[in-house]
Amino acid sequence: MSSQVGTLLNGRYRLDAQIGTGGMSTVYRAFDTVLERQVAIKLMHREIASDSDQLERFRREARAVAQLNHPHIVTVIDAGEDDNTPYIVFEYVEGETLKDRIRRHGRLPIQESIAYAIEIARALGVAHAGGIVHRDVKPQNVLVDDEGSAKVTDFGIARTLDQEGLTADGRVLGTTDYVSPEQALGQPVGGQSDLYSLGIVLFEMLTGDVPFKGDNQVAVAMKHVREQLPDVQLRRPEVSSALAAVLDRATAKDTADRYPDDRSLIADLEEVLAIETQRSGQSTGEATAVLRTLPPSAQRRLPTRVTHPLRLVLALVLVAAAVVAAVLLLADRTQHGTRQRPVVKAAPGLAPVSLGQLRARDFDPYGDDHTEHRSDVGRVLDDDPGTSWTTERYTGGLQNKPGVGIYVDAKPGVVGKQLDIRTQTTGWAGKIYVSNAVDPSATDLSGWKDIGTSFTADKKKFSLQLDTAGQKFRYYLVWITKLPPSGQASIAEIVLYQ
Repeated sequence: MSSQVGTLLNGRYRLDAQIGTGGMSTVYRAFDTVLERQVAIKLMHREIASDSDQLERFRREARAVAQLNHPHIVTVIDAGEDDNTPYIVFEYVEGETLKDRIRRHGRLPIQESIAYAIEIARALGVAHAGGIVHRDVKPQNVLVDDEGSAKVTDFGIARTLDQEGLTADGRVLGTTDYVSPEQALGQPVGGQSDLYSLGIVLFEMLTGDVPFKGDNQVAVAMKHVREQLPDVQLRRPEVSSALAAVLDRATAKDTADRYPDDRSLIADLEEVLAIETQRSGQSTGEATAVLRTLPPSAQRRLPTRVTHPLRLVLALVLVAAAVVAAVLLLADRTQHGTRQRPVVKAAPGLAPVSLGQLRARDFDPYGDDHTEHRSDVGRVLDDDPGTSWTTERYTGGLQNKPGVGIYVDAKPGVVGKQLDIRTQTTGWAGKIYVSNAVDPSATDLSGWKDIGTSFTADKKKFSLQLDTAGQKFRYYLVWITKLPPSGQASIAEIVLYQ
């Protein structure tokens, strides 16, 4: 199927970039022109749409997932057909797949692996309670968003538990690296099959690789039927016996020996996460977020420094407070103070938007490499006027570029009223643009809205009043259109008010 990039589906959804493809469909990052937000769209291949059985499977996916509402399941927003081609609209998740994460890091931290397994199991539990089996649980179908949370997606071969199904007997659906023995044999599958696949995903997170390899998919599938799972503790000795036992039960060949349901698996995973945290005495990453959701029985295992960190450090905080106050007085010139310290006095009734250092991004759509000192962008949100993000040095001005800039991400969106800028160079000029969807590969300013705020940086500290007509926007772009005589503009601090 040829790429449909640029197509406008039903006059509403603009397909901006292809982000994935499979046997039945292609997934695009798209822009909802009505609600002005990014979405993901799964567009069925036209040659498949003519097959009534395949078409029914695709429609069934939309119906099935639309019934599911859970923070760890990618949400279905809409569905429809355009020119006899069905499509499904999902929330757009910024981040990466769990498979990509494993490829980048190899073995994931043990606590993080367990935390992701818990989140996936909770999502599957909601699906199973609704009578839906995923049938293709694999790290490629788990998205890790920009806050580190896991979301299960692609119920493309999901089937209701009480449905006879449209798949011919004996046909294996799913990726054989993670396929359950009963699914590999073409036997009826249920929720326990998803739990087996999740166990294989957990094995891969812990070891960095799938348990079975073969010359082809059928050979791998038969290993799931006949061979015992490799000993996870041999591949990673620091894995505890408790965690190894959970993994063994989740991947038992016989369903009679496997976890009977999601609740029992989740309970053991929660207990193991508490045990692992007790062993290490600390938690990091997504494990910290999941620990807060554990039931009291598991939380009792956690060390006090994890469950009540403030109780332990209260005395230190009280002592440090006086020291910090003195340091702040001495360091007032460098303004290493509270996050989002005002650059100039804010208008009455305005409050600064909390923006961490990872919420800034360079924007160079007209450049060859689309980057502009990317490693320095966090400096505009570090409350340190002594550090700056700068443009590249352009001899003779921007030349063939209409501009270059940097934007901040006010997720999930705010009505911006004022923007403070601190700079170490004057004599440059620019404009402010806003957007609710940013395309990192854009080659122009399409998708950005000019709100009529132009400025000249004739002072090192200045404020800009914004008028978004009461509309919330997520991204605020400082677009530099004119450089100073030095050929290089700098921005030390950006503070956004709502």
